[in-house]
Amino acid sequence: MRVLIASHYLAAMGGVQSSERDLALWLLARGHSPVVYATHLGDAAREFLQRTIPVIDDLDNVTAPIDIIHGDSPIETMAALLRFPNVPAIFVCHGWGGIERSTPRFPRILRYVAVDDTCADRLMLREGVELERLSVLLNAVDLATFAQRAPLPPRPRRAVAFSNTAHELTFLPAIREACRRASIELDVLGAYSGNTSLDPQSILGQYDLAFAKAKCALEAMASGLAVILCDVPGLGGLVRSADVDRLRRLNFGIRTLNQPLTVESLLAELALYDPNDARAVSDRIRQTAASDFLHQSLFELYESVIEEHARNGANGDVHAEERAAAAFLHQLAVDIRSRDGRMLRVTSASHRILQTPVVGPMASRVLRWLMRRR
Repeated sequence: MRVLIASHYLAAMGGVQSSERDLALWLLARGHSPVVYATHLGDAAREFLQRTIPVIDDLDNVTAPIDIIHGDSPIETMAALLRFPNVPAIFVCHGWGGIERSTPRFPRILRYVAVDDTCADRLMLREGVELERLSVLLNAVDLATFAQRAPLPPRPRRAVAFSNTAHELTFLPAIREACRRASIELDVLGAYSGNTSLDPQSILGQYDLAFAKAKCALEAMASGLAVILCDVPGLGGLVRSADVDRLRRLNFGIRTLNQPLTVESLLAELALYDPNDARAVSDRIRQTAASDFLHQSLFELYESVIEEHARNGANGDVHAEERAAAAFLHQLAVDIRSRDGRMLRVTSASHRILQTPVVGPMASRVLRWLMRRR
């Protein structure tokens, strides 16, 4: 089977990118042919190519027939659907918000996949995806790659902020101060900090504790670390064995990050550190979150979609597809205008704030950093 994975951003490695890499490697190992399409290539793309995973940024480079499109990014998924007529697709929702996480509606997208219950709610309650076309396939981890470290020490000595958004201008200062007060050595691993790693599995075992969310948290737990859930939205707390199954249904993500992230709240979570309970969490993740199950489930979904597409007639309704593409482009234009309007208001407000004499040095640096990134 030849699977076109429609990605978006392959410059840095994040949760979605590592999931795509692991899926492509699983397909290759079983004699199938993945190809990953993205419009922004970089370090992650080079990592894919080193693993002999074909990567393209031009769909015209694909001359072999495609059996199914696995969509992870809406615009690239729609481009692939229009470039390869009569090829069915699935679309995977990886997050709750953001223009890059809008949901394409198209006649040949026969199934939608949510990586957690939060995304399932988005698809059913915001995007109008029918329940019978929706599957919830929880994020998973490659247990052969992320080995479990030796048992944890009685108190944590080394910690890692394992997040692409960890930075001195986001939530990192609170973590630094909490670790300083608790006499814990802290390292940072992620794109914003300028310290990225394409093989975190070779590093995580050096640490006792991780500050992370979502796929990063899952990988850290599988590696045997105690994990405190946190990121830009807030604090989720120390993952305990009594809560791990419930939190995994939420992908250790945004719905869990519902507490203020302060030095004091972090210190309270650090005080709950329990090496034995952290080991129980790690064992549970390794029992229930193996990526082989996820990949096999996706492959069975591919087979089902291909069969349904053939059964219903492979040619489809051209006019319905044209209307769906027009509706997608219309909504995309609306979303872009809305985003640009918000950024204009933020920029105008930032200029006014920066011109006032009472703005502190840190606030000034934060605002200038945000304006450079808009």
